[in-house]
Amino acid sequence: MIDPTISGISSASGVPAEAVVPPVRRPVAATLRALIALAAATGITIDLITGSPLRVLSYFTIQSNLLVAVVLGLSARRAWRGHRPLPPWVTGGTLLCIATTGLVYHLVLANGPGGFSMTGDATSMAGWHSYANQLLHTVTPIGVTLDWLLLTRPGGLRPRHAALWLLYPAAYLAFTLTRGALLPPASPARYPYPFLDVDAHGYPGILGNALTFGVAIYALALLIIAMDRTRPEPRGPENRISSQAAGPLK
Repeated sequence: MIDPTISGISSASGVPAEAVVPPVRRPVAATLRALIALAAATGITIDLITGSPLRVLSYFTIQSNLLVAVVLGLSARRAWRGHRPLPPWVTGGTLLCIATTGLVYHLVLANGPGGFSMTGDATSMAGWHSYANQLLHTVTPIGVTLDWLLLTRPGGLRPRHAALWLLYPAAYLAFTLTRGALLPPASPARYPYPFLDVDAHGYPGILGNALTFGVAIYALALLIIAMDRTRPEPRGPENRISSQAAGPLK
């Protein structure tokens, strides 16, 4: 009788023995991702406590950081336990959303007249609000970018993912315009961002702004995909097995 172990077949699962690989824990990746998720959750909590929850939750900043908290939290758990990473299109889409948040804030909103606040009061840039802004607009975008560049395997993204990722910004635009149309004109932060303010720009102006941002986000998505195809593969004992790209274990 042939020993299934010798024959290369696992008697428990019926798969080749060489394919049954013990999980490889990645404590460094798990710790970094847990800290990024904690930063996002902390910034969101501060804004929810110090502002109107329904108003705060209407911001793209908060929604993209909620995505970071969930995705990086799950990724941290998987890395700690040695499980397979989340699909590349999930982590890549998360990077696109939070990178958009950081870039729009620093390049457009922070330099606008009077700055930008998600709470609307005159002291929003001081104290706890300032900490929340730094966490949500600077710390999490940089953290997610570093995690993606340094701790994930390249090659899992495809050009079709860029169009897929645009569905969320498009849905957010529809949500924002519908919410603004339903709220009374005197409602504070009826439109969460000045470039989406129908009262100030009219619907033709909003459409122009939306197309401009849409093209910019799509270009950023294509850049992320191009970088994924050309960036070097992370090296080190933590990365020798887990991969975000489809393919055989290495």
